[in-house]
Amino acid sequence: MMKKNIRNKLEERENSFSRFASISSNSIGRNIKEDPCSFRTEYQRDRDRILHSKAFRRLKHKTQVFISPLGDHFVTRLTHTLEVSQIARTITRALDLNEDLSEAISLGHDLGHTPFGHIGEDEIDKIYHLGFKHSLQSVRAVEKIEKNGKGLNLTWEVRQGIKLHSKPRGDFLHQLSSDNLSLEGQICRLSDAIAYLNHDIEDAFRAKILTFSDIPTSILKILGSTHSQRVNTLVSDIVINSEEAIESTQKHELIPRICMSDKIKEAFYLFREFMFENVYIPEDLSEEGEVARKIIRLLYEFLNLHLDSIPKEYTSWNIDKDSVIVDFIAGMTDNYAIQFAERIQPGIAKLLIRT
Repeated sequence: MMKKNIRNKLEERENSFSRFASISSNSIGRNIKEDPCSFRTEYQRDRDRILHSKAFRRLKHKTQVFISPLGDHFVTRLTHTLEVSQIARTITRALDLNEDLSEAISLGHDLGHTPFGHIGEDEIDKIYHLGFKHSLQSVRAVEKIEKNGKGLNLTWEVRQGIKLHSKPRGDFLHQLSSDNLSLEGQICRLSDAIAYLNHDIEDAFRAKILTFSDIPTSILKILGSTHSQRVNTLVSDIVINSEEAIESTQKHELIPRICMSDKIKEAFYLFREFMFENVYIPEDLSEEGEVARKIIRLLYEFLNLHLDSIPKEYTSWNIDKDSVIVDFIAGMTDNYAIQFAERIQPGIAKLLIRT
């Protein structure tokens, strides 16, 4: 038997964090009350539950941007998630905030992502009468789908960070604190963009969609010419400017904003827009992208007529047939979706099958 409750010691350490840090002992809590763990804080417990979930394991076979790539070094939804976590933890630690909360949000933010990346998400959104957003599906995964409908029973703060991690195209930094999102949640939201921009451009080079000379010199001069330089520039700028913003915020004010300098922010937005115009939109319109959309539509239409093809446990947390179908398709890996579609209509996924 432990001589002293280790969780209490960990919670005492959190009292030395920034006054704007999310303290685990002050968590709003879980939907279902549980006895506390004797050696982990609430956010550490959430992190572990996410890591051991089925949805987390499936991320290794889900597309980031490029569908069914041949190379071993292309980013998957899992490697993306790990990079987001690393960047978020670095920033959070530097700002004296709660690293455990940032890690849990980062690891859980894409659990609800569809097969075939944003192409799959967009196609389901078009078909499903209630609409579809992967951020909300990620929350649904941890609240309803995991553990055969019981969910993971995560804390409110982790679920809030997962729910609000998505970003609109264009300027999103000014919105980071408008919804009372914790600083750790704001950091994860920004770390997500930092991670995907920098690894997606490397994948674009591998796929021969871009060459280094295609990148505007204004981006390279300000952010850096290599992956590590760009990440370091962005992270350093965020830490320096956010630290100043936090220190200048009075106790009676709302949560401060994680921010960048104007110079770096302008280059960051230019980089993001460049990727939309030259990578994300073209990939969406590619031949592979169209095949992926056809597969999603085929799966939806087939399952609508053959609901018995879906495991029965999916009906335990759903109130209507469409929700059953959406949960099942959204949880598929790329490989499983392709195999399922090939059984329905042989040859439909020929372009995506690598031998």
